[in-house]
Amino acid sequence: MSSPGVHFGDENAARLLARRVNGYTAELTRDHPGRFGNFVSLPLPDVDGSLEEIAFAFDELDADGVALLTHTHGVYLGDQRLDLVFAELDRRRAVVFLHPTSPVCWEQSALGRPRPMVEYIFDTARTVTDLVMAGVLTRHPNMQVIVPHCGGAVPVLADRINEFMRLFLPSEQSPSLDAVQQLQGLYYDMAGTAFPRQVPALLELVGPDRVLFGSDYCWTPPPLADAHIAAIDAAESPVEGTTWRSLTTANAKRLFPGTGR
Repeated sequence: MSSPGVHFGDENAARLLARRVNGYTAELTRDHPGRFGNFVSLPLPDVDGSLEEIAFAFDELDADGVALLTHTHGVYLGDQRLDLVFAELDRRRAVVFLHPTSPVCWEQSALGRPRPMVEYIFDTARTVTDLVMAGVLTRHPNMQVIVPHCGGAVPVLADRINEFMRLFLPSEQSPSLDAVQQLQGLYYDMAGTAFPRQVPALLELVGPDRVLFGSDYCWTPPPLADAHIAAIDAAESPVEGTTWRSLTTANAKRLFPGTGR
């Protein structure tokens, strides 16, 4: 589930909606073997409900991973209240796909413009920075985290985040890996306007083995998605002997071994 997720009302309603959409996507995957995968939604910030849904998703639905919004009702992903959720995802070596939503202050910060234009990009950077500064990624290193939209604003902010972490985090609270090292351990999809500028900026931060294809369909209309794909096809691959299609396919197969998709 994309923005705004499953949490519209009380916790029970969110749990029921999460179960309903997760059951539907699991059925879709079963009905079309080899074509679709399944990232389940969690009723965050409800920790108990999310733990229950993780168990159901991986033990009963054979989920490929989970999809988390950048925040739910203002609870960002570095919040210590969510640590039990990340501990369970780490134990299961889960793939964790992030997806942006509007920040809590969007009524003022969007300035009347479309929220996905820049608000989603900066909310992605906000929650990834929160994960880094809170030490979530170093405490739970077995998760495989995918950041959308070429990392949003993260690639150009990485050194700034790293510098501020050194300046303002006491040494006893500082994660074992610095900010840049943590960011280099994540995966990044190419959804959106990857070329001509976003992917080159991303490759200044991570190696090409950390880049995945993403279309953002259906929120990106088909003609625009086709234009984005054409730009990717026209761009030179950073690895000799590959195309962006073959490179990102190989990266995805390493992340999802044995799926046959």
